[in-house]
Amino acid sequence: MIGPKKLLKLTRKWQKIAAIRRKQIALPQTIRNTYTSSCSTSPMAEKGHFVVYSDDQKRFLLPLEYLNNEIIRQLFDMAEEEFGLPTTGHITLPCDAEVMEYAIALIKQNVNTDVQRALLMSIASSFCSSFFYLQNKETVHQLPICSF
Repeated sequence: MIGPKKLLKLTRKWQKIAAIRRKQIALPQTIRNTYTSSCSTSPMAEKGHFVVYSDDQKRFLLPLEYLNNEIIRQLFDMAEEEFGLPTTGHITLPCDAEVMEYAIALIKQNVNTDVQRALLMSIASSFCSSFFYLQNKETVHQLPICSF
C-alpha cells in the first residue's frame, strides 16, 4: 500500500508531467498553421463534421455520427487524461495518424465490439508504456535481476 506522502509525491509528479505536455501542445498560431496547412485547406469543419488531430499533427475530418462510436469516445477520454481539455486550438488524440486511419477503417466496416476493444487496449497499452517511459526518464530505478 502506498503511504499518503508517497501518493502526494506521485500526484505532484504526474501533474508536472501533464503540465509540461500541455505546454508542448499549446503552439503559437503561426507555428500551428505550418503543421496543419499541408493537411487541410480550410480551418473550419464542414457542416455535419468535426475535426481532430493525431499525435503527429495530421488532421482528420470526421462525420458527427462517429461521436456515437465507442472507439472515438474512448480516444476522447484518453486525450482528456493525457492533454487535458483544450481551451483554445484543436483536439489532439493520443495516437499517431496510422492508428487513427486504422480506427476510421474499423468504424467504416462496422466491426464488432471485440475488435474495437482490442484496438482500444493496444492504444491504451502504448499510451501507458509511453507515460511509464516519461515517468522513469526523470528518476532512474535499478531493477533487481533474478537468476536461477
